[in-house]
Amino acid sequence: MSINRREFLQTLAIASAGGLSLNSDFAFAQESAKKFYELPKFGNVHLLHFTDCHAQLLPIYFREPNVNLGIGIQQGRTPHLVGEYFLKANGIPAGTRDAHAFTYLNFTEAAKTYGKVGGFAHLSTLVKQMKASRPGSLLLDGGDTWQGSGTALWTNGQDMADAALALGVDIMTAHWEMTLGEERVMEIVNKDFKGKIEFLAQNIKTSDFGDPVFPAYTIRKMNGIPVAIIGQAFPYTPIANPGYMVPNWTFGIQEENLQKTIDEAKGKGAKVVVLLSHNGMDVDLKLASRVSGLHAILGGHTHDGVPIPVQVKNPGGMTLVTNAGSNGKYLGVLDFDVKGGKPADFRYKLMPIFSNLIPEDKSMSTLIQKIRKPYESKLQEKLAVTDSLLYRRGNFNGSFDQVILDGLMAQKNAEIAFSPGFRWGTTLLPGQTITMENLLDQTAITYPYTTVNMMTGETIKTILEDVADNLFNPDPYYQQGGDMVRVGGLHYTIDPAASMGNRISEMRLNGNLIDANKSYKVAGWAPVSEAAKNLGGEPIWDVIARHLRDIKTVKAVKLNEPVIKGVSGNPGIAPI
Repeated sequence: MSINRREFLQTLAIASAGGLSLNSDFAFAQESAKKFYELPKFGNVHLLHFTDCHAQLLPIYFREPNVNLGIGIQQGRTPHLVGEYFLKANGIPAGTRDAHAFTYLNFTEAAKTYGKVGGFAHLSTLVKQMKASRPGSLLLDGGDTWQGSGTALWTNGQDMADAALALGVDIMTAHWEMTLGEERVMEIVNKDFKGKIEFLAQNIKTSDFGDPVFPAYTIRKMNGIPVAIIGQAFPYTPIANPGYMVPNWTFGIQEENLQKTIDEAKGKGAKVVVLLSHNGMDVDLKLASRVSGLHAILGGHTHDGVPIPVQVKNPGGMTLVTNAGSNGKYLGVLDFDVKGGKPADFRYKLMPIFSNLIPEDKSMSTLIQKIRKPYESKLQEKLAVTDSLLYRRGNFNGSFDQVILDGLMAQKNAEIAFSPGFRWGTTLLPGQTITMENLLDQTAITYPYTTVNMMTGETIKTILEDVADNLFNPDPYYQQGGDMVRVGGLHYTIDPAASMGNRISEMRLNGNLIDANKSYKVAGWAPVSEAAKNLGGEPIWDVIARHLRDIKTVKAVKLNEPVIKGVSGNPGIAPI
């Protein structure tokens, strides 16, 4: 891995802050950074995995959550650990580069020390390094790749299709890709990816005859060993996203069909069988306990960075379950040592992508510049400056979500605002300029319409109860991903462990209890119904851009979070 002098002069302070002695010797600095990414080859089957990059081609800041609650049997278990609890469970020393990569702790200070993460040009360099040391290795893309940025929105996903090809992706599955619509998805799969990237999904079928829409799996021979990769797209796409965008396809977990697919692949000689999943971590953990024959599930959707795979016992033996974070921030490397026709041992490493420590791949950098050039002036439009740390990720609210809520209420003259609990969205440090690109990182979807409705107190409670059950249902198969809807103006109490319909109480507006029969003016965005789409509401980015231009500076952001019952001592929540 070759890094030029200019790039490594920038890493000297970073190497020092990471526990390395500050040394002005260029060779020493280069060697220190190189060692961070040295990963000795192990075994004879090698899988590289990234997921949920959400179209982030450039390095970004991304704050991990301080609230990721596990309820019931999920309490205290991976992935529902935050902060110090996470570090202890994963054996990561506090105050280190890895501690910054995997937790929210001291985020602003650590981000200034270690710099940005991700970036496809830096990821590309690491992928090439891993592939060079691991002959025959496959690069797997877990989905949520074609959505999440201004350029992905404006190019209809073409920027990310081109970037995936340049990155050397071999196999992918999907979720947010479907919000481009059936026709566009098939165009990319059948035109751009044909003969280059296999698009797999065992759980997507036609709604009329139940025929497979995409191949369920592929078998690749790696160092003489047949390896099967099965695709699992997000099961709840037509519910969590607009169903009218995929009217001819059905989804679902399809557990029975998955077992048949595993058996079929093994019957054709596969010695290693891996599920490339976009189910979400909790769903994958349950699935792993119920199907036999999977050696690993490389998961996505819930954006959890999981450095130590969970070993799940099932009737057929044991399945490794992991998740590789989001925003291009990590590359997972899974090595199996196959002996006697089955895996005898494994090694796994989830590698954070620190852009200051990995040089750009020049060809990828050139492609990214080409992609961005027609849109650069629009992306870099300055909207406001933030005095606060702006982030999204967390079960109940994030400071950028709060800015969106405040903007909706101000611009739409509403008493209450709702904003979806999306987990994608990058982070801004205090003092940074908020550009149109930063705003689109939080809002760039194909159904961006804002809405204003009169809702009764009863309807508001029903909405909150429905979303809460989606997040906290004790059966993972009924959890559909995402976090709690963000709420502006309204205050409420939630008991995550209560039964469906009984989690939400004490709903108040301006200190007064909400009246079930009274109507309130509620603003929102991202409606999934076709009727709401046909109303043609103003795109959310136009509304919030106007709000940011009006206020000019985002002052200290006070999060409107609910009172949460029954979470004392829960390692999935930590105060900040």
